[in-house]
Amino acid sequence: MRRHSCFGFLFCGILLPGILGFPQTNTSIDCDSLLPNYEGEPQTSAPPYIIAVSFDNFEPGNEIQVTLEALRDVGFKGFNLQAREIDGDIPVGTFKITDPNTKGLECHNMTNSAVSHANSDVKQKVTTTWIAPHDVGELQFIATVVQNLENFWVGIQSKTLTPTHSESVNGTGKSKRKILIEVECNKRGGTYTTQGRCIMVGPSGSSQSSYSGSQGGVVYTVSKSGCGP
Repeated sequence: MRRHSCFGFLFCGILLPGILGFPQTNTSIDCDSLLPNYEGEPQTSAPPYIIAVSFDNFEPGNEIQVTLEALRDVGFKGFNLQAREIDGDIPVGTFKITDPNTKGLECHNMTNSAVSHANSDVKQKVTTTWIAPHDVGELQFIATVVQNLENFWVGIQSKTLTPTHSESVNGTGKSKRKILIEVECNKRGGTYTTQGRCIMVGPSGSSQSSYSGSQGGVVYTVSKSGCGP
């Protein structure tokens, strides 16, 4: 009888939480599909969780605070949080781990490209810091949140974040696109102004007729009012 009682305590104390709640170990959420590694169907109701961000715009190297939070006193045990470009399917940027309840993940061979739970404790809120990369467009933070084995939500989204400078820039701060325009303007004997215009002056002192050309995939047009792609 005593042996049965001991077994009952072991079952209730060790096995039952993993069956009814969230597994203690070896539980992960796939980087691509954002589905947990156990069978189950995601909830289709509105998620009781939100993703809040500290800024709506970003430049390369900016640090943005990202918070995953429960709307009600429901809590969550597991999650996977990433930044993805609109209509993109891979993580962009990297995270700085600042919350002891979180850990970085290596998705697509990039360290800390996603954030996940570091334990199965119930959490009301977790906060992390995302570092913006170069050469990305509009993006959202997207997450899967696991309340327990039976209840989880996939694809929770933040507001859309917009890059303030979408063009690649070199060390001088000029975009590659503008540099190509300036080079083409000089080739044609024009003067590239600080307002981004290419002024072509003919022998009589009047502006020459407009022309257009292309270089490196960029189309240029020069007219009396200036030049532009």
